Amino acid sequence: MAGLDGPALRILAACTRTEADYDVPDLLPPALEDLGLVLCPAGGVAGQEAVVRALAGRMVAGGLTPRELAARVHRRFGHGLPLAGRLAELDDDYDLLGYGAGTPAQLDAEITAEALRLAPSPPPRRRPAAGPADTPA
Repeated sequence: MAGLDGPALRILAACTRTEADYDVPDLLPPALEDLGLVLCPAGGVAGQEAVVRALAGRMVAGGLTPRELAARVHRRFGHGLPLAGRLAELDDDYDLLGYGAGTPAQLDAEITAEALRLAPSPPPRRRPAAGPADTPA
C-alpha cells in the first residue's frame, strides 16, 4: 500500500515463518510505530478499551445492533471496565424489560448514544491529488 512503509515494517515483512516466533515480538512495536499505530499489551486496560471502542464503531457503522453491542461488551468485560460500564448496565436493563426498565427502543437509543460517544472518530478524508485534467489550462 502506497505510503505505508518504514524500516521496521520492511524487516518484519522479510521474516520467515521460522524467524517469526522469535523476532516478531521485538519487531512488531517499531513496525506499528512506523504506521502510526500503538501496540496495546494483551490483557491490559488500553487494549480492552480499544476493543470496546472498535465494537462501538462497528455498531455505528451498522455491523452490530445496539443489543448485540451491549451483550458482547457485557459478556466480555462484565462490569469491571469503567469505560464499558454503562453498556453493561444497559445490557442488564434488557433483562428487566417489562418490569419498568423502559422499552427496547429506549434502550437501543441509549446504547446508540453511548456507542457514538465511544466510537473512534473516522479519519479525515484525503482529497485526491490533482491530475492533469484538474489543472487549469
